[in-house]
Amino acid sequence: MTTTNRKLILLCVLFVALVAGFGLDNPRFLTLNMARTVLQFSTLLALVSLGQALVVLSGGAGIDLSVGGAVSLSAVATMLAVQSGAPTFLIPAMAAASGLLLGLFNGLIVVRYRILPLIGTLGGYFIYAGAAMALTNGSSITGAPSWLTPLGRGAYAGIPLHFLCLVLPVFAITAAMLTFTSWGRWIYALGFNERSARLVGIPVDRVRLFIYTGSGGLAGLAALVSIAWFGSARPNIGVNLELESLAAALLGGVAISGGVGGVLGVLLAVVMIVTLQTGLQFINTPTIYQVGIVGLLLILSLLLDLLPRHWRAR
Repeated sequence: MTTTNRKLILLCVLFVALVAGFGLDNPRFLTLNMARTVLQFSTLLALVSLGQALVVLSGGAGIDLSVGGAVSLSAVATMLAVQSGAPTFLIPAMAAASGLLLGLFNGLIVVRYRILPLIGTLGGYFIYAGAAMALTNGSSITGAPSWLTPLGRGAYAGIPLHFLCLVLPVFAITAAMLTFTSWGRWIYALGFNERSARLVGIPVDRVRLFIYTGSGGLAGLAALVSIAWFGSARPNIGVNLELESLAAALLGGVAISGGVGGVLGVLLAVVMIVTLQTGLQFINTPTIYQVGIVGLLLILSLLLDLLPRHWRAR
């Protein structure tokens, strides 16, 4: 059994145990309304986790710690443009374009200037998050049009519209891309052995630049959902998304060294993490403990990835 399969089995067991545990404590946790709440809060994390998973999957010590700042700055930049007179029908395009530009900046830092992704994207996070706070003085920017709010607050058959119209299609398209296209095979090849990938003619730098840009674009989509949901751009909306997205990517079966994993497990990990957070809020657990538990999940996922290699080495 592969490490990825072991992670997915453990993930399913943990998810069932979480739901059962919270349900036994309070049967209201097992209602359809609670399931909708979990999906409502899953979208932002799911979108940035998908980008994070692709970055890690492509290897090269890949990691994107800027995703939270990119979500915040994309939302702020979009609503500032609207305040300056940009037509509101351009909000989706502006949010996505803002994220793509921020992701492109990350990619250039990593690919063109060969700065370690950990350092480059961490610097990007501080730039983006700091800019979002400076441009707004820490206050939300209101003014989202009424036609946009159904995307953030509406539902169809009990499923939030943004989860149905953005998360599921994007994950399905990415899974198909990884499975059936040359670009998908190239991403796995980069993560498995970058030197060999270069020798066989794979455009390593172009693929990696595409991945970081795509991660930024997904952060832009998350920014769009936040504007539609809250009716405003919040400069702190991306807080902790970098930690949670990395935990979801690794817990969902993506190897920290790259080259192994998929995206469907990442979506399951996102739902599990949000279920855990929602359940802890349901029983009035302080927020600081929720962050600590996500950190423990991150360590657990790393151990599941590294321990089998250690045992084989012995």
